[in-house]
Amino acid sequence: MIKLERYSKNPIIKPRENIWWEAKSVLNPAVIYDDGKIHMLYRAMGGDRISRLGYCYSEDGINFQGFRDVPIFESEPDNLYERLGCEDPRIVKLGDTFYITYTSASLYPATYPKERFATAAAPFRVRVSLLSTKDFSLFTRHGVIIPDIDSKDAVLFPEKIDDQYVMLHRIWPDIWIAFSKDLKEWYDQKIIAKLRKTSWDSLKIGAGTNMLKTRFGWLNFYHGVDSNKVYRIGIMVLDLNDPTKVIYRSHESILTPEKEYEKNGFINNVVFASSAIEKNGEYFIYYGAADSNICLARIERDKLFDDIAKEIKI
Repeated sequence: MIKLERYSKNPIIKPRENIWWEAKSVLNPAVIYDDGKIHMLYRAMGGDRISRLGYCYSEDGINFQGFRDVPIFESEPDNLYERLGCEDPRIVKLGDTFYITYTSASLYPATYPKERFATAAAPFRVRVSLLSTKDFSLFTRHGVIIPDIDSKDAVLFPEKIDDQYVMLHRIWPDIWIAFSKDLKEWYDQKIIAKLRKTSWDSLKIGAGTNMLKTRFGWLNFYHGVDSNKVYRIGIMVLDLNDPTKVIYRSHESILTPEKEYEKNGFINNVVFASSAIEKNGEYFIYYGAADSNICLARIERDKLFDDIAKEIKI
C-alpha cells in the first residue's frame, strides 16, 4: 500500500508560547480551499486545557499567516455542553455558506446516574455541534445536532445525496452515518465501519478528513487506534450514490507515528488526520501530531488511485 509522505519541515504550525490560549498545543485543523485561499480553523489549548478555535490562511497550503491573538471561536460561558471547549472542527461549503462541525466537550453532571459509568473517573461528555459562516469572521451557532448520545468526529458531505444532507460521526467505537433534510434533525443512523480485532484499527476508529469526491467514490482519510493506543491513518472509500456502502478500506495504515514530534507530546503516538485538499495533482493531508503540533503529509492522487484500483479490481 502506498504511504503518505511527510512534509520535510514539519511541524508546519506550533503553539505560540506567548498566546495563552494556545500555548500548550495546536492540533487537528479544519482546512478548506476556496477562491484561491486555503482557510484553516485549528484547535488550540492553553494552560487551562480548554479547547478553542484559532484561524489562519495560506496560498500554497504550507506557509500559513494571518494568525490572530484571540480565538476566532470559543465556547459560551453558560453552555453546559462546552465546559471543556470546542474540539476538532471540519469544514464544508454548501452553496455560499461554510458549515463547521465540531465536538462540544464537557463533563456529565455529578447527579448523572452512577451506573452509567464503570469507574470513578470524571464522566466525559461529547456532542456533535454545528456552526456556519460566510466569511470566517461572523459565526452562527446551530448548537448540538445529535443530542442524547456521546458522539464526535463529525464530517459533513460537501453535497446532498438523494436530496439529503449526509454526515459521518463516531459513536464509540465505530463510524456511523446519518441523514438530514435540514441539518437539524438526523435520521436513518447506522454503523458503516466497525473495528477489526487484529488490525491497526482494533480499539476505535473515526472519520478523519473532509470527504473527497473521486471517480471511485467518497474518499476519507480516517484514523484508527490499536490496543496499544497508537493512532494511525488509513483510507476508506464509500459508494458515490449510496454512502452507507464501504467499497474499500485499507488493510494497512498509510501513516504511523515515527517522528519525534508524533511520538512524544501532550498525547504520545498520535497522527490524527482531520482535513485534506487536492492541489496540483496531490492530496494535502493535515494532521495533529501527538496532540501538540499541526503537520502536513502529501500523496500523489494518481498513484493513490492506482493502488485503490488494484485493490478493488477496477
